[in-house]
Amino acid sequence: MTFRLALLLLLGTLLLAGPCPAQPDTSDAHEQARHEMVRTQIADRGITDRAVLEALRAVPRHRFVPDRLADWAYTDRPLPIGHEQTISQPYIVAFMTEAVQPDSTDRVLEVGTGSGYQAAVLAEIVDSVYTIEIVPALARTARTRLDRLGYDNVTVREGDGYAGWPERAPFDAIVVTAAPQQVPPPLLDQLAPGGRMVLPVGPVREVQQLTRLTKAADGSITRERLMPVRFVPFQRD
Repeated sequence: MTFRLALLLLLGTLLLAGPCPAQPDTSDAHEQARHEMVRTQIADRGITDRAVLEALRAVPRHRFVPDRLADWAYTDRPLPIGHEQTISQPYIVAFMTEAVQPDSTDRVLEVGTGSGYQAAVLAEIVDSVYTIEIVPALARTARTRLDRLGYDNVTVREGDGYAGWPERAPFDAIVVTAAPQQVPPPLLDQLAPGGRMVLPVGPVREVQQLTRLTKAADGSITRERLMPVRFVPFQRD
C-alpha cells in the first residue's frame, strides 16, 4: 500500500467516526451546578433578596472546599474544611445573609471566617467585610484564597472573635458563624444604631436557635428567633 493510499484511508476513517468529543469544561460544569444550586436550593426555598441570589451565583463555592470535595460543593450540605470546622450548607449561608439585611454601603463584621465563603458572599453585596478566625491555619488559607479571587474589600484577622474588632467598629451588620451559648456583649456594643446581628445561640453540640438582634437608635435590642440550627461551637482563646 502506498503512503498516499494509507493517508486517504486514515482520513476516511476519521470522517466516518465524526469529530473527537471535547474534554468537559470543569469551570462551565461548576457554573451550571452553581446556578442550579441557587435555583433549586435557595430561590425555590424562599430566599428572595436579589442581591443575595446574585452573590450566591457569583461566588465559586468549589474554590472554598478541599479539592477532593469540589464535586460536592454545590450540594445542600455542610462540608468539612479541616480543624474540626465546616463550610455551612448553601441554604444556611443564603438565609443568614438575607436575614442580616446587607446594604451596598454597609461595613460588616464576620466572626468565624472558616473557609472564607460567607465573607465572599457578603463582599459581593456590601462595602467592606472584616472577618476574624481563631484557627491560624484557616485564617491564613482564607486570606490567601480571598486575595486570589480578588476580594479586596475583605480584611481577615487571626484571633478571638469574642471581643469583636473594636478599632473598626461600629458595624452595620454582624454575622457569627459559630454558636456561643450567650450573645457576646462586645459584639452588641460594636453594633451601630439600626444595625443587625445574626448568629446561632445555644448549647454545645445541641440544636441552637438562629437569632437576629436589631439595635434601635436608643440602644435597645430587639431579639428574634429565626430557625433551629446546628453549628460548630464558638471557640475562645
